[in-house]
Amino acid sequence: MRFRHPVEVRFRDLDPMGHAHHTLPLIYFEEARAAYWREVAGRSGLEDIDYVIGEVQVRYHGRIRWPARLEVRVRVSHIGHKSIVTEYELRSAEGELLASGRIVQVMYDYRAGRSIPVPHELAERIRAFEGATGPGDPPIGAGGAS
Repeated sequence: MRFRHPVEVRFRDLDPMGHAHHTLPLIYFEEARAAYWREVAGRSGLEDIDYVIGEVQVRYHGRIRWPARLEVRVRVSHIGHKSIVTEYELRSAEGELLASGRIVQVMYDYRAGRSIPVPHELAERIRAFEGATGPGDPPIGAGGAS
């Protein structure tokens, strides 16, 4: 996964058991998605968010503690007709996998209130970035399911 975004576990993120609350990976994924959207997709304002979240999956692999500096790794694994599938890894500074996830973004026209096709220019920007994947990263998928 080429795109990496740093996050820091804050004291307020802790639950009564002394580790990060189970919702935190989703918040970290969201922060990383916003950074990816800005830097790779070239979309930086609220008016540029033309998607809704259609599906979320999170798997927990390790305990997230405070204090800690973590890294979210992001990769678009599939661009469908109307959706984009993004995969995430949350890793410790030492590289330990703490959580992984998959989020489906459905392109959406808020004014019309309906899903729309993935804009060609957006798909091309993502493909250009993701094309040079790292070792073990399969090539980005295209077409097929929405």
